[in-house]
Amino acid sequence: MTQDAARDMKDRLRADLRSALKAGRAGEAGLIRALVAAIDNAEAPSPPAGRAGADPHRFREGSAEVERLCLDAGQVRAVLAAEIAEREGAAAEMDRLGRPDRAEALRAEALLAGRYVG
Repeated sequence: MTQDAARDMKDRLRADLRSALKAGRAGEAGLIRALVAAIDNAEAPSPPAGRAGADPHRFREGSAEVERLCLDAGQVRAVLAAEIAEREGAAAEMDRLGRPDRAEALRAEALLAGRYVG
């Protein structure tokens, strides 16, 4: 991966999303969208210290846009690993609640997401 590993991974995910949509794999497409969103969220900068809430935007004073964070490969892997762990934890909870069908679906999502970590 290059310096901006997040962009590289999102490009890969979006290519896989197109393939999943063309093949009618809606579950896989939903997972890929969630992974792209997780990376997007990780790229969002933290608000400056001391700001209690959002400042109202004054459109005539310039742009409200801020530069996104540049994630390295390790940070992207950590985001994806967190998504996998979340699904595995939810699967364990579904087992505990007697929902093995939902637990199996969550484990399948975790397995699919795992292909992007390694």
